[in-house]
Amino acid sequence: MMLHLTIDGVPAQIEILLPPPACRFRLDGEEREADVQQPEPGVYSVIMNGRAYDARIEENAVGLAVVIDGFRFRIDVCDPRRLARPSGGAARKGAETITAPMPGKVVRVLVAPGDQVEAGQGLVVVEAMKMQNELKASLAGRVATVPAREGATVAAGEVLATIG
Repeated sequence: MMLHLTIDGVPAQIEILLPPPACRFRLDGEEREADVQQPEPGVYSVIMNGRAYDARIEENAVGLAVVIDGFRFRIDVCDPRRLARPSGGAARKGAETITAPMPGKVVRVLVAPGDQVEAGQGLVVVEAMKMQNELKASLAGRVATVPAREGATVAAGEVLATIG
Protein backbone atom coordinates (compact mmCIF):
# COMPACT_ATOMS: atom_id res chain seq x y z
CA MET A 1 0.00 0.00 0.00
CA MET A 2 1.45 3.34 -1.08
CA LEU A 3 0.68 6.58 0.77
CA HIS A 4 1.72 10.10 -0.13
CA LEU A 5 2.57 12.16 2.96
CA THR A 6 3.41 15.72 3.79
CA ILE A 7 5.35 15.91 7.07
CA ASP A 8 5.62 19.48 8.36
CA GLY A 9 5.33 20.70 4.77
CA VAL A 10 7.89 18.27 3.32
CA PRO A 11 6.52 15.72 0.81
CA ALA A 12 7.30 12.04 1.43
CA GLN A 13 6.13 8.69 0.17
CA ILE A 14 5.68 5.54 2.26
CA GLU A 15 4.95 2.06 0.98
CA ILE A 16 3.82 -0.52 3.53
CA LEU A 17 5.45 -3.81 2.53
CA LEU A 18 4.49 -5.87 5.60
CA PRO A 19 1.87 -4.71 8.12
CA PRO A 20 2.46 -4.51 11.89
CA PRO A 21 3.53 -5.91 14.22
CA ALA A 22 6.69 -6.93 12.27
CA CYS A 23 6.37 -3.94 9.97
CA ARG A 24 8.45 -3.51 6.83
CA PHE A 25 8.10 -0.31 4.83
CA ARG A 26 9.85 1.82 2.26
CA LEU A 27 10.11 5.51 3.11
CA ASP A 28 11.23 7.68 0.18
CA GLY A 29 12.80 4.64 -1.46
CA GLU A 30 14.70 3.40 1.62
CA GLU A 31 13.50 0.08 3.05
CA ARG A 32 13.15 -0.08 6.84
CA GLU A 33 11.84 -2.43 9.52
CA ALA A 34 10.13 -1.75 12.83
CA ASP A 35 8.22 -3.64 15.51
CA VAL A 36 4.94 -1.78 16.02
CA GLN A 37 2.40 -2.41 18.79
CA GLN A 38 -0.75 -0.44 19.61
CA PRO A 39 -1.21 -0.59 23.40
CA GLU A 40 -4.22 1.76 23.24
CA PRO A 41 -6.14 3.66 20.55
CA GLY A 42 -4.04 6.43 19.05
CA VAL A 43 -0.83 5.28 20.77
CA TYR A 44 1.87 3.21 19.08
CA SER A 45 4.95 1.64 20.61
CA VAL A 46 7.67 1.42 17.96
CA ILE A 47 11.06 -0.27 18.12
CA MET A 48 13.27 0.65 15.18
CA ASN A 49 17.05 0.28 14.87
CA GLY A 50 17.23 -0.87 18.51
CA ARG A 51 15.56 2.30 19.80
CA ALA A 52 12.07 2.52 21.35
CA TYR A 53 9.62 5.31 20.54
CA ASP A 54 6.12 6.12 21.70
CA ALA A 55 4.06 7.82 19.01
CA ARG A 56 0.75 9.49 19.79
CA ILE A 57 -1.63 10.31 16.96
CA GLU A 58 -3.73 13.43 17.43
CA GLU A 59 -6.60 14.23 15.10
CA ASN A 60 -7.88 17.79 14.97
CA ALA A 61 -9.81 20.11 12.67
CA VAL A 62 -6.80 20.77 10.42
CA GLY A 63 -5.62 17.15 10.12
CA LEU A 64 -3.26 14.82 11.91
CA ALA A 65 -0.32 15.37 14.20
CA VAL A 66 2.10 12.74 15.48
CA VAL A 67 3.91 13.42 18.76
CA ILE A 68 7.17 11.51 19.26
CA ASP A 69 9.42 12.23 22.27
CA GLY A 70 7.74 15.61 22.74
CA PHE A 71 8.19 16.67 19.11
CA ARG A 72 4.99 17.36 17.15
CA PHE A 73 4.86 16.62 13.42
CA ARG A 74 1.93 17.77 11.28
CA ILE A 75 1.03 15.00 8.85
CA ASP A 76 -1.16 15.16 5.75
CA VAL A 77 -1.93 11.76 4.23
CA CYS A 78 -3.13 11.10 0.70
CA ASP A 79 -4.19 7.52 0.04
CA PRO A 80 -4.47 7.08 -3.76
CA ARG A 81 -7.05 4.31 -3.21
CA ARG A 82 -9.39 6.83 -1.59
CA LEU A 83 -9.24 9.42 -4.37
CA ALA A 84 -12.63 10.18 -5.87
CA ARG A 85 -13.64 8.02 -8.77
CA PRO A 86 -15.69 9.43 -11.61
CA SER A 87 -19.31 9.82 -10.59
CA GLY A 88 -22.25 8.67 -12.62
CA GLY A 89 -21.20 5.03 -12.48
CA ALA A 90 -24.78 3.88 -12.91
CA ALA A 91 -24.88 5.52 -16.33
CA ARG A 92 -21.51 4.15 -17.44
CA LYS A 93 -21.33 0.95 -19.41
CA GLY A 94 -18.39 -1.23 -20.36
CA ALA A 95 -16.01 -3.57 -18.59
CA GLU A 96 -14.33 -3.17 -15.23
CA THR A 97 -11.64 -5.23 -13.54
CA ILE A 98 -11.59 -5.12 -9.74
CA THR A 99 -8.11 -5.74 -8.34
CA ALA A 100 -6.68 -6.01 -4.83
CA PRO A 101 -5.36 -2.56 -3.84
CA MET A 102 -2.82 -4.16 -1.48
CA PRO A 103 -1.74 -7.61 -0.26
CA GLY A 104 -4.30 -9.21 2.02
CA LYS A 105 -6.77 -12.01 2.60
CA VAL A 106 -10.17 -12.41 0.97
CA VAL A 107 -12.70 -12.40 3.82
CA ARG A 108 -15.95 -12.49 1.82
CA VAL A 109 -17.03 -12.80 -1.79
CA LEU A 110 -20.36 -10.98 -2.15
CA VAL A 111 -21.19 -11.84 -5.78
CA ALA A 112 -21.09 -14.75 -8.21
CA PRO A 113 -20.59 -14.90 -11.98
CA GLY A 114 -23.79 -13.88 -13.73
CA ASP A 115 -25.03 -11.60 -10.92
CA GLN A 116 -26.31 -8.18 -11.97
CA VAL A 117 -24.66 -5.39 -9.92
CA GLU A 118 -25.25 -1.68 -9.53
CA ALA A 119 -22.61 1.04 -9.28
CA GLY A 120 -21.37 1.22 -5.69
CA GLN A 121 -22.40 -2.34 -4.82
CA GLY A 122 -19.88 -4.35 -2.78
CA LEU A 123 -18.19 -7.23 -4.60
CA VAL A 124 -15.36 -8.58 -2.44
CA VAL A 125 -14.07 -7.86 1.09
CA VAL A 126 -10.30 -7.98 1.56
CA GLU A 127 -8.60 -7.75 4.96
CA ALA A 128 -5.24 -6.01 5.14
CA MET A 129 -3.43 -4.58 8.16
CA LYS A 130 -6.31 -5.70 10.41
CA MET A 131 -8.80 -3.61 8.42
CA GLN A 132 -11.51 -4.89 6.13
CA ASN A 133 -11.90 -3.12 2.78
CA GLU A 134 -15.05 -3.64 0.74
CA LEU A 135 -14.23 -3.32 -2.95
CA LYS A 136 -17.17 -1.94 -4.91
CA ALA A 137 -18.27 -1.78 -8.52
CA SER A 138 -17.83 1.65 -10.06
CA LEU A 139 -20.31 0.82 -12.82
CA ALA A 140 -23.46 -1.21 -13.27
CA GLY A 141 -23.29 -4.48 -15.18
CA ARG A 142 -23.17 -8.26 -15.01
CA VAL A 143 -20.41 -10.04 -13.10
CA ALA A 144 -18.33 -11.95 -15.66
CA THR A 145 -15.75 -13.67 -13.44
CA VAL A 146 -14.92 -13.94 -9.75
CA PRO A 147 -11.49 -15.54 -9.32
CA ALA A 148 -11.40 -14.44 -5.65
CA ARG A 149 -11.98 -17.23 -3.11
CA GLU A 150 -12.79 -16.73 0.57
CA GLY A 151 -9.75 -17.39 2.74
CA ALA A 152 -7.30 -16.94 -0.14
CA THR A 153 -4.27 -14.68 0.18
CA VAL A 154 -4.03 -12.10 -2.60
CA ALA A 155 -1.23 -9.87 -3.88
CA ALA A 156 -1.61 -6.21 -4.74
CA GLY A 157 -3.01 -5.90 -8.26
CA GLU A 158 -4.43 -9.44 -8.34
CA VAL A 159 -7.76 -9.65 -10.18
CA LEU A 160 -10.67 -10.34 -7.81
CA ALA A 161 -13.66 -9.87 -10.13
CA THR A 162 -14.61 -8.55 -13.56
CA ILE A 163 -17.79 -6.86 -14.67
CA GLY A 164 -18.62 -6.96 -18.36
